[in-house]
Amino acid sequence: MIKQYEIKLPRFGRGFHLITGIIEKTLADLPEQGIVHLFLRHTSAALTINENADPDVPRDMQYAIDKLVPENDPGYIHTIEGPDDMPAHMKSSLLSVSLNIPITNGRMNLGTWQGVYLCEFRNHGGSRKLTATIYS
Repeated sequence: MIKQYEIKLPRFGRGFHLITGIIEKTLADLPEQGIVHLFLRHTSAALTINENADPDVPRDMQYAIDKLVPENDPGYIHTIEGPDDMPAHMKSSLLSVSLNIPITNGRMNLGTWQGVYLCEFRNHGGSRKLTATIYS
């Protein structure tokens, strides 16, 4: 069986934002076993799974990705949408716009300290949309 849901995320500022609770609230009726596939329908943001306990983790993740892909590089050609746009596209490709998470006992089977993050790479990215597809 396949079910599909659209999840409209609130507007977040630039950074790594824990969205596990939003996803769980929307997908409250999961099957006993299966897979949830999350797909972010944007090119300047990403999804990732990482530690959800220490608030320093998302800050450090933002710091590291900004060092890997800096803004205002004179080699960028696609700059018409601002200095954060091309780096945002590159960061999105490096991290990914989709995740697969197993479903066990009717819940997403994340590790004890794991959470799903929206990685917002634009200064003013707007609300983002996820498509969640459940395979059971």
